[in-house]
Amino acid sequence: MISYNYPDENGHFGPYGGVFVPETLIYALNELRTMYDICKLDSKFQEEFQYELKHFVGRPSPLYHADRWSKILNGAQIWFKREDLNHTGAHKVNNCIGQILLAKKMGKKRIIAETGAGQHGVATATVAARYGMECCVYMGSEDIRRQETNVYRMKLLGAKVIPVESGSKTLKDALNEAMRDWVTNIENTFYIIGTVAGPDPYPRMVRDFQSVIGYECLEQMPKIINRHPDYIVASVGGGSNAIGIFYPYIKYKNVKLIGVEAAGSGIDTGKHAASLEGGSIGVLHGNRTYLMQDQYGQIIETHSISAGLDYPGVGPEHAWLKDIGRARYESIKDDEAIKAFHDCCKIEGIIPALESSHAIAYSVKIAPNLPKDNIILVNLSGRGDKDMHTVADYDGIKL
Repeated sequence: MISYNYPDENGHFGPYGGVFVPETLIYALNELRTMYDICKLDSKFQEEFQYELKHFVGRPSPLYHADRWSKILNGAQIWFKREDLNHTGAHKVNNCIGQILLAKKMGKKRIIAETGAGQHGVATATVAARYGMECCVYMGSEDIRRQETNVYRMKLLGAKVIPVESGSKTLKDALNEAMRDWVTNIENTFYIIGTVAGPDPYPRMVRDFQSVIGYECLEQMPKIINRHPDYIVASVGGGSNAIGIFYPYIKYKNVKLIGVEAAGSGIDTGKHAASLEGGSIGVLHGNRTYLMQDQYGQIIETHSISAGLDYPGVGPEHAWLKDIGRARYESIKDDEAIKAFHDCCKIEGIIPALESSHAIAYSVKIAPNLPKDNIILVNLSGRGDKDMHTVADYDGIKL
């Protein structure tokens, strides 16, 4: 076991994290931090959270042995944590349940969110409908084009989807607009951030709500294989699904943690979203972390075939885990993710999200070179229904 107690009382993971926001947001963040610290220790709040996870989300999500694929690869055994089977089709809803319960405790009636691939937007719209709250979701117009199905789902659930036309018209720009909305509507509005970025307490709060993934695995794997996995692999954009499965395992030093970023067209082309591998340290959206930026500190455009991985930064806890060597971060290109997507469909009968396909692609790359008794646990963070048009366009097929 290793000792790990982060963040500190100021919301820092080593030199990362913190609170870098306009003074107008300090009150709202202090209010949120106080309420979260109370609710974290409140047994009634935790009981309601667990009830919703079980009866609304459908947890616990099962573990699945990709037996056929493992035999074909003739190496390590690949297992999936099936977050794709959650209500709404991804891990995002775990965090949204926790935050909507906080909003209810704080008396907030209006919910806002940002979304890239649309899964967080759908999850937010879902919990807002569940609790009868107004919901506005900011989404870059480029992502709206790529994720038409999820946009329609949000609208069906009663949310207002607000297109963002600034910048690259993707996730970072949606987050910018959501922050502007929050500043002007602090009294009645709760901002549900979907990833482990942003100012404190968001990185630790989202991590805590998502860590249900890893804690379930800690119980499930020993029951099935009598031990913990050798490797845990998860895709990393902002980093919520990865930290959700990593966090409970950090103290288990024999379990290797591997985050997989989007290499896009290749790190050397500059058309990628691998901020840990190809970025530098800076400040964005209220926290210090690794970013995709130029020599003047201006955010540069990212690229990934996956709308959920093209954020130009990463959660500060991932930056710290990288620096201390507790987690390793690799990258997978678009074409590799697409191949893994197709192979997973045909070999295992599972249609994974393109985000998850990056983690799967890295796992099948390393599996043949590992002993057959090694276990690779992949966080299959979401299902691929939302990505049908993107994959079809890539394959030259008109739907």
